[in-house]
Parts: sequence; C-alpha cells; structure tokens
Amino acid sequence: MAKKFSSSDAKKLITRSARITRSLSQAGRLTAILKSRIRHAADLFLDCEVYKVLQSVPVDEISRTKKMIRIKTLIDSGYATMSDVARASLDELIDIQGISSEGAQSIKEVVRDFSDKIRSETKLRLSYDKRTLETTRIVQSVYIYSHSLTYIKLCRSLARRSGEVELLIDKLQPSAGIFKWMFASRQVKDEASQAYEQLLALMESEAYGKIADSALTALDEIERISADAAWKDFLNNSISYFTVLEETVPGLLGSDRAVGGLPLELANDIKDHPIIKDGLKCTLRRYQEWGVKYILHQKRVLLGDEMGLGKTVQAIASMVSLRGSGSTHFAVICPASVLTNWCREIVRHSSLSVIKVHGDSKASALKTWIKEGGVAVTTYETATHFKLPKSFKFGMLIVDEAHYIKNPEAKRTMETVELCSHADNVLFMTGTALENNVYEMIWLMQILQPEIARQVKGMAFMASAEQFRDKIAPVYYRRKRDDVLTELPELTEKVEWCDLLPEEEEIYEQAILNRQYALARRVSWHIDDISRSSKAIRLKELVKKAEDDGRKIIVFSFFLDTLDKVVSCLGDRCMPIINGSVTPQRRQEIIDKFDSAEAGSVLVAQIQAGGTGLNIQSASVVVICEPQFKPSTENQAISRAYRMGQARNVLVYRLLCDDTIDEKITQLLADKQNIFDAFADKSSLAQQSLELDATSVNALFKEEEDRIKLKRGITDDIEDNI
Repeated sequence: MAKKFSSSDAKKLITRSARITRSLSQAGRLTAILKSRIRHAADLFLDCEVYKVLQSVPVDEISRTKKMIRIKTLIDSGYATMSDVARASLDELIDIQGISSEGAQSIKEVVRDFSDKIRSETKLRLSYDKRTLETTRIVQSVYIYSHSLTYIKLCRSLARRSGEVELLIDKLQPSAGIFKWMFASRQVKDEASQAYEQLLALMESEAYGKIADSALTALDEIERISADAAWKDFLNNSISYFTVLEETVPGLLGSDRAVGGLPLELANDIKDHPIIKDGLKCTLRRYQEWGVKYILHQKRVLLGDEMGLGKTVQAIASMVSLRGSGSTHFAVICPASVLTNWCREIVRHSSLSVIKVHGDSKASALKTWIKEGGVAVTTYETATHFKLPKSFKFGMLIVDEAHYIKNPEAKRTMETVELCSHADNVLFMTGTALENNVYEMIWLMQILQPEIARQVKGMAFMASAEQFRDKIAPVYYRRKRDDVLTELPELTEKVEWCDLLPEEEEIYEQAILNRQYALARRVSWHIDDISRSSKAIRLKELVKKAEDDGRKIIVFSFFLDTLDKVVSCLGDRCMPIINGSVTPQRRQEIIDKFDSAEAGSVLVAQIQAGGTGLNIQSASVVVICEPQFKPSTENQAISRAYRMGQARNVLVYRLLCDDTIDEKITQLLADKQNIFDAFADKSSLAQQSLELDATSVNALFKEEEDRIKLKRGITDDIEDNI
C-alpha cells in the first residue's frame, strides 16, 4: 500500500517527538538542579566573604590559638595574612623550613576553624544599589528557579503522556526506512499509518506538542536571563527572592532567629500547628508563618511585631486558615485612616470577600455580612453601631492599632470588648504597646486572657525581667525588625545642615522674640519667596540627585503650610498632598499613582497622616522638613519606606538649620532616642513617655530666646508668658 507520507516525514516526526519526550523528562527534574544552583551561588558568596575577612587578618592571629606555632617562620616565608595560609596546601606548609607535619596540620586546622566561624556569622544582604558578581549570581539563580517552577510543573504533567508517545513512535518506526517498509506486513503498515496521523495530531495539538514547545522555549529563555533583568525583577519582587532563599539556604539571611522569643515548651506546642493556605495569594515569610501558627494556636493574642514586619498579612493568613477549617465570618476594627487599605490588602492577599461596614450604608452592610459572611471591615467609631444578636458567633475579630482601646472607660473600648465576646478567636495588633505604660499593656491582655493578666499585675515593677516576658508569652508576641528582616538593605540617615540667609534669619529670630513658637519651628519655610529658603534650595538638590539615581522621594512635615511650600518649590513632580483631611480611599489613589510614577517623583505628606498605615516601598529617599517632638514619629515615617519589600538602600535626610531651635530639639530628641534604643523592648520603658513635654519644649525656646537677645544686645527683661 502507498504511504501518504514520506520516510523523511516519518523520521522528522519521530525525531521531534523523541526530542520533546526527552526534554519534558529532563525539565521535570529541573527543580532539584535549580535549587542546587542557588545553594552553589550562596556557597560562592560565603567563600568570597570569608576570603575578604581572611585577607584582613594578620597571620600572627594564629598564635592566639596555637601558642607553639612558629609565626615568624610563616611570615619570613611570605605568609602575611590568614588568606595566604588558607590558599596554601598542606604540603606547601610542610615544605617550609622549621614547620613540622604536625605543625602544618595545626596551622590549617586553626585557619579552617576561623573560616568556619566567619562563614557561620556571615549573612546575605541583597541590595539593588550594591551589586557584586557573587550577589548577582544569587539573584540570577533565584530568578531562574522561581520563574521556571510553573513551566516545570507543566512539563511534568505533559511528561505523563510519554508512554503514549513512545508507543506511537515504535509503531511508526517501520515507515522510517525504505526496506523496512517494503517488507512490512499490511497490519504493520496500517498501524504505522495510523500512528503517523495520531502522533502528528498530538505534536500539532495545543494540548501537547505546541504547549510543550512553548514551555521548553520559555525555560530556555529564563535560563538566559541577563543580570540587569534579574536585578530589575528583584527590585519589584524582593520578598519572593528572600522567601526562596529562606527555604533553600536556611540561615543565609540570618532570619533563623525568627521563631525565638518564646519559652521552649510553648514554642514546641506551636511549631506543628497546621496552616491552611488555600485561598492565600501571597507567600509567607518564615517568621510570618510562625506568627500565624502562634495566632491560631493561642486563639486570643496581642501581636506586637515592629512596624514593617507584615502584621496585616499574618492576620489575613490567619483568617484564610480559619476559613479552611470551617469559619465563615470575620471582622476587622481599625482606624478610619487605614480602612480602605485593609479592604485592599484583604482582596490583594486572599480570596476572602470583603464588606466595608462604614458610612451611610453601615446598617445594610452589617446585615449583609451577618447573612453572607466574609470579612467585615469597620472603624472604631462605627464599631459602636456594630450590634450583633447575643447568640451570634464569628470566627475571628482583628483589632488593629489596639492601643486605641487602652482606656477601659472609653466607649470604643467597651464596644470592642463586647465584640470580642462574639469571636472564637481574637487578634489585637499594635507595634507601639511597649511605648506606653506597662499597665495599659496588661489591660489589653486582660481583655484577651484575664488569667495571665491577673498573674502579672503584681509583676509590673519587674516588667523588663525574663520571668515577666515568659509569663506574658502565651498572649503577647513581639519580634523586632532587626531580628527577622536582616536582609533589609542599608538605612543611611544624614542631617542636612542649612545656613540661614539673612532674610530667613530675621524672620526666625523675630518669631522667637515674639514667642511665636509654631512659626519658629517652620524655620526657613516661613518665607514669602520660597526660592530664598535655604531648606528649599537643599531639598531641590536632594530631589535632583535622587532622580539621577533612579529614586523616588517622600517628603514629610508636621505643618500644612510647609507642605504647600514644598509643592511650590518642586512643582509638577509632586503628587497631591496627603494630610489628615484626605479620605483613606483618595490617599490610596495617590499612593497607587506614586507607585507607578517615574523616578524623581515626590510624595508630600503630613507626618501625622502619612507616617502610619502606609506601605511605600517604591520610595527610597525620605526627607523630614523639621525635627519632631517624639522619636517614634520620625521612626514611623521612615518605616513607610524602610520595610519588608524594600530592595534599595534607603536614604533619610533631615533638613535642619544651624543655630536655630532645630538644633536644640534635635539634640534633645537624640537623647530620648538613645533611651528608646536601649530599652525599647523592655517593658520598664513603658513607664516613661518619649514625647517631649511642654516644660522641656518651653525651656528650649526660652534658651533660644536668651541666645538671640544676647546676640542682639537686648537687655530688658520681658515677662515670661509661655
């Protein structure tokens, strides 16, 4: 019988089919190979870092461990640093006159131990601004691994049809040779012809051949990713890179302490608690996963993680897991300023439905939530209208910024406590509980787990002691950013001292003498011609420098008229101002626009309104126009940009004028900050206020007034009317 295809056609089809089958099989095994590449890249990075340290360590350090080693003999033979010894082979050391075989082995042992110690203490900090050959290799290997996973999974699925393809190839083989075909039986020829048609259809189908070619081509393209393209992806998706590294090379980022801080018995109970992730649209960092386990296992807790660690994501993941185990209703109480942000984050990170219970439609929205379930998001003010039937129970209540209910007598506190009684699980969230009085923290615990609160009430005086922290561990959990986000890029803070121009100086000094202290705090900005403002001049220079470096900028000030002057100074590159009167929805629209804006764009925000509840990792330059009265105010503002997900070094500039109240406030602020840094995670600090009180502030202004009077030769006494 005559063939409808040639032997050449058969050979080409067999070759193509065999290639695809073989390639799919190889691609299916890529996961382990790509992971090993990441580990190899990490090893090369560590080797390089160890070698750098060894180069700086003189060889005579060996004698600190092995007193009998002849260091002078090593030095005379040209071995100046430990790196020289590390590179040398054992035989080369033995060949040195005066060093025995045992001595050479001891030398190598010391250097090896020293190297191992350096290696164990070396941590990776990836930064877009500090790319090296070694870190680039890591970023590329993580990119290839993470972007290949989808195609690898597809290839594995397609490879399951390899038996079918191989059977068709075997049946088609006789048609690939002229003589084989000539002497083949009719049955063999019929089977071959059918096999050709079936195999050709399979290779040309969207369900196998074409999609296989597409997947294999994609894997090849991913493999050839350039360094610049990989770093650009890191810039936009750094969290996914760190997650892969945590899973693949544990300890490389130094975040292996993420599960610390809990008593061993409690930690052992929590570690195996299951998390149901079906419906979660984000990847949890290891410390976040541990936090979710803590929340779910303990049921009624206060999560006090520092800002920027993703408390919101942990809360969302907890709700998702509870839904997976049968819960249907959840509620979030938060400040009005972050209401819209909560709704957006829930939709972004999960498949949970969201109902905003706020505004004129709050009553109907509440009814819908009770009937249909999902996550009801409301504010502290609206929570007073959040009335539920006595028998109504729901899965979890989340109370954001829980320090808002620190006053037991406040109406919103009582309403929140009432809602807690309807929830099977309760999560309080705050990053500031320890800044306040320790008794306020105990009050929050009283709502959650009264028995623990009762046990520690008499221990408040020893709140910084380990016994106290162990007692409250079942209800209060706090991680510091330095402990779990060790991969964060560098934070550089710099004071930009500006010299007042004569016109500015006159306005400032007159404000001090007239005791217009709010005006005096706006030193340099309170000038009609903004082009004559020394701070504005420096700000324009900083913005231009940031633009040239491909960065975006956030500018903070306490004063609305200062923000107006900033916009006047910088022009169209500024987003609309974010202040306390901007609705949460409009504020999010401004941030979204800023996120997609080009380098050199500026987000201008009042520090009270823009310093909390926002995630603005797209900016890597922060400018603060004047010193604040509380260290945490500036820290919170900086944390809008310097948080998880930031891939660039963050530059913070404080605009200050020399010989003004700026200098005095900054010095007193620094003193307060030093106290905070020393005791921030010890509850004894909770009995101190970090805010500069009126007496301290007035004393600063009086001191400045006396300086200006002395400078101007004013001797008459003016009655103090502060």
